[in-house]
Amino acid sequence: MDHLVLEIGLAVVLIAVAGLLSAKLKFSVIPFYILVGMAVGPHAPKWGVFDFRFIESAPLIEFMGRLGVLFLLFYLGLEFSVGRLIKSGRSIAVGGTIYIAINFTLGLLFALLAGMPFKEMLVIAGITTISSSAIVAKVLVDLKRTANPETEMILGIIMFEDVFLAVYISILSGLVLSGSTSFAGVALSALVALGFMLAVLVIGRKAVPLLNKVLDIRSNELFLLVIFGGLMVVAGFSETIHVAEAIGALLVGLVLAETDHMKRIEHMILPFRDFFGAMFFFSFGLTIDPTTLGGAVWLSLGAVAITLIGNFVAGMLAGRSAGLSPKASVNIGLTIVSRGEFSIVMANLGKAGGLLAILQPFAALYVLILAILGPLLTKESKRVYKVLFARRGSPKAKDAAQSAERVQAERREG
Repeated sequence: MDHLVLEIGLAVVLIAVAGLLSAKLKFSVIPFYILVGMAVGPHAPKWGVFDFRFIESAPLIEFMGRLGVLFLLFYLGLEFSVGRLIKSGRSIAVGGTIYIAINFTLGLLFALLAGMPFKEMLVIAGITTISSSAIVAKVLVDLKRTANPETEMILGIIMFEDVFLAVYISILSGLVLSGSTSFAGVALSALVALGFMLAVLVIGRKAVPLLNKVLDIRSNELFLLVIFGGLMVVAGFSETIHVAEAIGALLVGLVLAETDHMKRIEHMILPFRDFFGAMFFFSFGLTIDPTTLGGAVWLSLGAVAITLIGNFVAGMLAGRSAGLSPKASVNIGLTIVSRGEFSIVMANLGKAGGLLAILQPFAALYVLILAILGPLLTKESKRVYKVLFARRGSPKAKDAAQSAERVQAERREG
C-alpha cells in the first residue's frame, strides 16, 4: 500500500523534534538531524501504518536532501560575491594547495601506519581530505560568518577541493574499478572542471546588466520559477561534466549576488534552504547503520585525530599566506573540518571495487564524529583561539587580539 505522504510526514515530524531539542539544549542542530536519521531507517521498527524504516520514501528523501545541498550552497553564494572571490584568486590557489597537500599526505600516512593495502590507502586518503560543502555552508550561515574576512578563503578552498575531487575520482575510479587510468583523461577532467568554474564566474559577472533586466519580474511566482530553473539547470549541467552539483549551485549564487535583486532572492529562498537543508542531514543519517560501526571505532578515532591536526595546521598556513589574522586562520581550520557527502562517495567507490569491507563503517563513523565536532568547534573557535594563543594577563597578547579584530572589521567594511 502507498503510504509515501505519511512517511514523509513522519520524517518531517522527527526532524522538527530534533530541531526543538537542539534549540532547548542550545546546541548545533546538524548533529541532531543526523542522529535522528541514524535512529530510524532500515533497522528501525514498523508500528502498523507508521513505518520508521522509510524504505518506500527513501529515494524521495534522498532527492530532497540533494535539493537541500543545492539551496545551502546557493544561499552561501548569495551572501558572497564574484568580485571578492576573483580578487582573492591567488591566495585561494595557494591556500587550497596547502590544505589539500597537508590533509591528503596525512591521510596516506595514517592508512599506511594502519597497515592498509595500496588501493585502500588511496580511498582512505580521499575520505579524510574532502570537506563537506553542505555542513560548512550551514555552519557559516547559522553563525552569521558569511561577511568575515576568512570566508572567501573557506569558499575558495571548497571550490579548490572540487577541482581536486574531479581529478582524484577519475584516478581512483580507474585504479579501483578498472585497474588502470589515463593521464590524458585525468588532465582533461581537471581542465574541464576548472574551465567551467571560471567561465561561469567571468561570463556571469559580465551578464549582470542583462540579469538585472531579466529578473525585473513583479510576480513572485514567476520570479521564483526563473531563479529555480537557472539554479537547477546550471547545477545539473555541472554534474554532467564531473563538477559537483553543489559547486554549480554555489556559482549561481555568486553570480546572482552581483545583481540588484540579491536581497529579494535571499528573502524568498530562506524557507527552501531551511526545509530542504534539514532533509539533507536527516537523509544523510539514514545512510548510516549504527549496528555496523563497532569494528571501525579505533580506525575512525585515529583518522579524526589526524584530521583535526591537519585542518588546524592547514588553516593557519592558508590564513597566513592570505595575510589573515591568527584568529581568522583558526576559523578557517575549524570551519572546514567537517566531513560528509564526498567522504561517503569515496567509501562507496571502494565498495564497488571490492576493497576491504571496513571502509564503509569507517567512513560512516568518521563522518558522524566530524559532523558533530565540526559545528561545535566552529561555534567555539573564539574560545579555542584564546586557549591556544592568548596568554591571560599579557598586554601584548591583548593588543595583538585587538589589532586583529580591527583589521577584520576594516576588511568587512571595505
